[in-house]
Amino acid sequence: MFNWARTGLLMAAIVALFGVIGAALGGRQGMMLALAFAGVSNFFAYWFSDKMVLRMYKAREVDETSAPQFYGMVRELAQRAQLPMPKVYLIDEPAPNAFATGRNPQNAAVAATTGILRVLNEAELRGVMAHELAHVKHRDILTQTISATMAGAISALANFAMFFGGRGSDGRPANPIATIAVALLAPLAAMMIQMALSRTREYEADRGGAEISGDPQALASALDKIQRYAAGTPLPTTERHPETAQMMILNPLSGGGIASLFSTHPPTEERISRLMDMARGGMRGRER
Repeated sequence: MFNWARTGLLMAAIVALFGVIGAALGGRQGMMLALAFAGVSNFFAYWFSDKMVLRMYKAREVDETSAPQFYGMVRELAQRAQLPMPKVYLIDEPAPNAFATGRNPQNAAVAATTGILRVLNEAELRGVMAHELAHVKHRDILTQTISATMAGAISALANFAMFFGGRGSDGRPANPIATIAVALLAPLAAMMIQMALSRTREYEADRGGAEISGDPQALASALDKIQRYAAGTPLPTTERHPETAQMMILNPLSGGGIASLFSTHPPTEERISRLMDMARGGMRGRER
């Protein structure tokens, strides 16, 4: 419940930030134009991004004939989660990773690399796929699209202000120094809120995945293995398209230090710790 409350607060924060920045930089008219621009671009992404990303990773759809064990595992987990059967894909890459996509549970797809099938045992793989199905169940693609729309609108307003100068709510030119400062800092603030929202949804998907699979310890073990193997095995498509890294169960591009502020995923050690708490506490878990 706390993670859902945090998600709501972060969503409210980015909407409020958009309102404040929009009024300061573009006035009411500029704010609405920026929102419309971001909304149209993200509406397209919401409806077609699943096909685009699967094609980008050269994912091939499998069924109970071509991948009976893997397909059967996803079907069993989808039934446990009370979800429609998603489309199932494999990606011919040695780097261990997986992701879910699709605008709603009725149009969902889950994909895993062939590397993750080799690295993980059956219980660990069940935990990973349950995590991805939790994303589907929680409609995280919709949440990400709304936050991306607002962040995109803030960036559009900032670009407008940098080139044409800001406008106050009364339509008069804003203080140029204040305009430049806000134009530089606003997209940064929006990005940080968006990344914090993504990290919150990852924690919730870990918890939901552990509940679906019934084995939080196996998911914790899977995360540990993926981190160790992925460190020495790059995922070339993610390198070329870093915007897709946020979809993965573990970000192959994540770094430490100041970069962690902009990471789409929480620290793996903390995720493992929370899952082990769930295992020790009889699936109750620890929500922060």
